[in-house]
Amino acid sequence: MNPNDEAPLDQFSVESVYAELLSRAPENKMEPRMAPMFRAMDILGEPNKAFPIIHITGTNGKTSTARMIESLLLAHDLRTGRYTSPHLSKVTERISIDGEPVPDETFVRVWDEIRPYLDIVDAELEAAGEPRLTYFECVTVLAFAVFADQPVDVAVIEVGLGGITDATNVGDGAVSVVTPISLDHTDLLGDTVEDIAYEKAGIIKPGGFLVSAAQPRDAAQVLLEKARETGVEFRFEGVEFSVDSRSVGVGGQVVSITGIAGRRYEELLVPLHGEHQAQNAAVAVAAVEAFLGGGARQLEPDVVRAGLRAVTSPGRLEVVRTAPSILVDAAHNADGARAAARGIAEAFQFPRIVLVIGVLQDKDAAAILAELHEELAGVLEDVVLTQSTSPRAIPAADLLPDALAAGFAEENIHIAERLDDALEWAVMKSEESGDLAGGILITGSITVVGEARTLLGK
Repeated sequence: MNPNDEAPLDQFSVESVYAELLSRAPENKMEPRMAPMFRAMDILGEPNKAFPIIHITGTNGKTSTARMIESLLLAHDLRTGRYTSPHLSKVTERISIDGEPVPDETFVRVWDEIRPYLDIVDAELEAAGEPRLTYFECVTVLAFAVFADQPVDVAVIEVGLGGITDATNVGDGAVSVVTPISLDHTDLLGDTVEDIAYEKAGIIKPGGFLVSAAQPRDAAQVLLEKARETGVEFRFEGVEFSVDSRSVGVGGQVVSITGIAGRRYEELLVPLHGEHQAQNAAVAVAAVEAFLGGGARQLEPDVVRAGLRAVTSPGRLEVVRTAPSILVDAAHNADGARAAARGIAEAFQFPRIVLVIGVLQDKDAAAILAELHEELAGVLEDVVLTQSTSPRAIPAADLLPDALAAGFAEENIHIAERLDDALEWAVMKSEESGDLAGGILITGSITVVGEARTLLGK
């Protein structure tokens, strides 16, 4: 059978759909175009207009912020859709309904329904000499179709890359959220935070509302100018809303936040570690205030408490095993590594840490290693360089010069091409000290984190 021919539903599975998606241009080969996405939306009956959207961009913190916003909306008894990327273990994690990955049956059924229409778009693209729909474009279309099918009251949608020509930008956000902007994907988005902010500002649309985390001055100016140009209201962390206090608590931290409606929300348990997660919580509260009341409606404190208390964010300073404690964190750039290291130092106070790290080819491995070495100085000595099974993974041995340049001593560096061997070495190294209070940090890319979680039974 031609894989593009329709087949009975029972012949498809999540795995077969995923294999079909992987046969397309890979996720890191996003096309800087929008016309095919609008064409797909048009022939599918515009599912991108079937529900209001909270649209999220930024460099770090997008997924955690999306999950916080989702949890706050669920606490307000709204039916939610959430689209985030990439996934840790299974592709259905990208498309969530009411906080849970879309059921396999729904994922497969809706894909089967939209495939003939995507074939039309593919044929038109090929006739015009253009690449057919990419992996990310197809999954994005599927997400919009699933959310329209359910239907949801609101969709929380995370940008894949940038903003202006990101596939998700067929949706117009009732609220546009921008998490902290820093240098990442510079080959595609630009070499300065100003250039990157310009790309990300593309999600700000007339009739919307901008909520932004605190930003570098140049990035903030770009966002401000875009908001004024489109005539949308805007609120910035540190000006109209803020984290007022935070302290380490059992299983996370306790924060107090002043929202954009002027109310101070006291004693909020955020079951995630690190100052950056408190910032994400403030942005999430502000975004929900903007969505539910245009920034004028104060939320009920007990509802906010319930929403944030229920938040989870797998792969973000997540403890996946104890004795020794093993943490995974999907930090994939210097700022993410710095935030993770500071979160560990604050929340865990390990006397000794063993690092397991694997990095993808489009990331700055040297900067990640340098941040970890600096921030965890005194407790981090041993490091095992490894790689995920992703074809984009930097070969483990190729990370050695970066590890040495970061300051790791050669005698404390181990190389293991297989992640299971790397984990075994890290546990052995942690246990040989006889100090069960030590920890292991697995980081560098979400592919390494996802595979480690699977190996460790998560």
